[in-house]
Amino acid sequence: MRYKIPIKIIELESDNYHLLVFSEFQDGTKVNWVIDTGASKTVFDKNLEGYFVTSEDELEELHSAGINDEIIKTSVGYVNPFFIGNLKVEQMKVALLDMAHINELYSKAVDLQICGLIGSDFLLKYKAVIDYKRKRLLLSANALTI
Repeated sequence: MRYKIPIKIIELESDNYHLLVFSEFQDGTKVNWVIDTGASKTVFDKNLEGYFVTSEDELEELHSAGINDEIIKTSVGYVNPFFIGNLKVEQMKVALLDMAHINELYSKAVDLQICGLIGSDFLLKYKAVIDYKRKRLLLSANALTI
């Protein structure tokens, strides 16, 4: 089954666009994600306590690097199940990162907060296709095992 998820294209600065997708946690809380095709891992804001768990068995730290080569230490967690459109995403492994500085930028530019970045791990798993013309993200329920 294919899911057609609406996306919003926002312009943070002149000719600087980001793709947003909205999701909802099982408690009804609605959140915004940035679709980041350049991110290898999905990232979740560690300030959103109550929406993820960390594993005592898995105390690994991930080392993330952005485009500026600065290494950022992140920890691993599992984001609670949520819905993107009608697709239920079960508990998913994520990199936990303090996104306060990113949300400060977003709130100034477009008056929005984001909970995380949907990375290539998620996009590959759900065989994602971004349809810019129709402003939607196509996902497949027949997820790949990666």
